[in-house]
Amino acid sequence: MKKYLPIGSVVLLKGSQKRVMVVCVKQKQADSPKVWDYSACLYPEGILDPEKLYLFDTEQIERLYFIGLQDTEGLTFLSKLAQLDTQDA
Repeated sequence: MKKYLPIGSVVLLKGSQKRVMVVCVKQKQADSPKVWDYSACLYPEGILDPEKLYLFDTEQIERLYFIGLQDTEGLTFLSKLAQLDTQDA
């Protein structure tokens, strides 16, 4: 079962020098059928332009700096997403 990082997690992507913060899990690309694991904004700047979010998959994460909020509501949501992934596989 795939595990997702919670919203607010801060990561460094492979080949990047700037950290990003997760703002969405399971993000569909607007001009493609592709669904990415995450969308993120620059950290610490935040969303400077909603048209310029970073889309990436778990495998592209080089380093995890911070794990976002983990409460019952968020963990239940992430668990349901992971279950859907196993049903789709």
